[in-house]
Amino acid sequence: MNESTKQRLRRARRTRAKIKQLGVHRLSVHRSSNHTYAQIFAPEGTVVATASTVGKGVLAEGEYGGNVAAAQKVGEAIAKAALEKGIDSVAFDRSGFIYHGRVKAVADAAREAGLKF
Repeated sequence: MNESTKQRLRRARRTRAKIKQLGVHRLSVHRSSNHTYAQIFAPEGTVVATASTVGKGVLAEGEYGGNVAAAQKVGEAIAKAALEKGIDSVAFDRSGFIYHGRVKAVADAAREAGLKF
């Protein structure tokens, strides 16, 4: 594991510890070079809702999943899934990634779709 990955995971661990103290639902975002993923975890750690550029229904056939437009669709999809489950407020976990680009696009789209954090 290279040094930047270790630093990112350290930041993620610190954030998750604080969210666990709060005892609220957590919206976790992960990005790879080709895809963007979002999951909502319950306070006890179980996955409540998921959305990603890999899953069906988020992107049209042949669309690229590693850009801001795709991340916005993931944000809208995760907010819709959360609201269907009765979750309207979450804590945002950026998984140690910089709050910029795709991570910010997921957060902004989820807020616009009605999720509060």
